Amino acid sequence: MRIDIVTLFPEVALAPLSDSIIQRARAAGLVEVNGHQLRDWSEDKHRRVDDSPCGGGQGMVLQPGPLFAAVEALRGPNTRVILMTPQGRPLKQAVVRELSTAEHLLILCGHYEGVDHRVVEALVDEEISIGDYVLTNGALAAAVLCDAVIRLLPGALGDERSPVDESFSDPNLLEAPAYTRPIDFRGRAVPEVLVSGHHGKISAWKEAQALARTRANRPDLLEHQCPED
Repeated sequence: MRIDIVTLFPEVALAPLSDSIIQRARAAGLVEVNGHQLRDWSEDKHRRVDDSPCGGGQGMVLQPGPLFAAVEALRGPNTRVILMTPQGRPLKQAVVRELSTAEHLLILCGHYEGVDHRVVEALVDEEISIGDYVLTNGALAAAVLCDAVIRLLPGALGDERSPVDESFSDPNLLEAPAYTRPIDFRGRAVPEVLVSGHHGKISAWKEAQALARTRANRPDLLEHQCPED
């Protein structure tokens, strides 16, 4: 996979992708990640890429020219162009899995009051949001998207079962609580079932705990399910 990130802050987007599992995936050649400075496609002598919004309003809007030029320079026949924006489709694990099969992701990062909508109309395949809040710029959101996608690439995780057994692998359940040694820590013991060696009981415990945790922290995930008898 190849990922290109176009942003005013490429160092912000790349920093979280330069360590741990993601860096190892990059070093192993599983993915190529490039950060690009949007100003490099500006034709303004001061490298300006923004202007005030038409119709009035606060803030500044990214101009279409530099973004069109960037996409035209980087896009290939199998490129998916994504715009990180609070107005986009929520980033869910199912979306991440879908994107992890792409050959080339070209990620555009909004800033200020967003981007000229002609960019969305003519260039963008999908708008994605990482949550119902506003960040200073889209570079951080791009890093979140890349991290989520890269870790699903075959070979990226040391244990290939890991992406199967975690939260949102089942879109309606959170992951069960996890414990490790010491078995007793400051008077708090690991649940006895987890050290029993009885795999059937352990599996049932995890299922029950996942349901309880989801009901307590994310009841919205259970709303569409049939009520309990």
